[in-house]
Amino acid sequence: MPRDADSILAADFPEALRKIRERTPARILLGRAGAAYRTSTQLDLREAHAAARDAVRAELDLETVFGAAFMKQWNLFEACTEARSKEEYLLQPDLGRRLKEPSRQELARRCSRENDIQIAIGDGLSVTAVAAQVPSLLPLLDEGARARGWTAGNPFVVRHCRVGVLNEIGELLAPKVAVLLIGERPGLATAESLSAYMAYRPGKTQTDANRNLVSNIHSRGLSPQAAADRILNLAAQMMAQRISGFSIREQLPETPGRRVIPREGGEPV
Repeated sequence: MPRDADSILAADFPEALRKIRERTPARILLGRAGAAYRTSTQLDLREAHAAARDAVRAELDLETVFGAAFMKQWNLFEACTEARSKEEYLLQPDLGRRLKEPSRQELARRCSRENDIQIAIGDGLSVTAVAAQVPSLLPLLDEGARARGWTAGNPFVVRHCRVGVLNEIGELLAPKVAVLLIGERPGLATAESLSAYMAYRPGKTQTDANRNLVSNIHSRGLSPQAAADRILNLAAQMMAQRISGFSIREQLPETPGRRVIPREGGEPV
């Protein structure tokens, strides 16, 4: 919210409009100065735009993002796609869907095959989102999977990652369900939104139609606990029905007063 949002809400708007403002992070009903935004709104927009640009352009450094203790706990290691730089990754999306041969060999050596669930972490279009959400979400997913009696593969990180890399992970490791935690394209509401793309037995012929998505994982959207519950419940549906994608309809629990959070960002397909 703009720096003077509280005073704006208190002084300028009737109760009905204040309630609307409180239910969404979208920049609506902010007031104006003449024909333009207020100075505080302009500054807030410029700050959010800068944060979005930084999130897209940042390179993933595992020790900086996760810390040595977290990496050791989860035995995290890095795989790389064929994109040799962030610039190449942004300009040639196909390169982010294919792993380099040395990384394919590393996955085959370090990860077991045919687990019930395999989690991968991709930088995607927001390293900021990965840093903010994965340290809380990964332990919840692992704990929930093991509580269900599932086998879980060793998680790993993919640099310069697009969603289509799920197909290569499926070909190499043959899990029942593959989950890719990946940074969403930042919007002006937040640069910290993570997505979880999922597929049942992904392979080289799969497309977006064969995948499912749990998105908006961030502090003003879906909490890590709520996201973990949804991801694991959806994975259970996939295993039970032996399919993923448009044929699956996620069964959401009824939650009184559940908020609908409008999307600004998008995912790196």
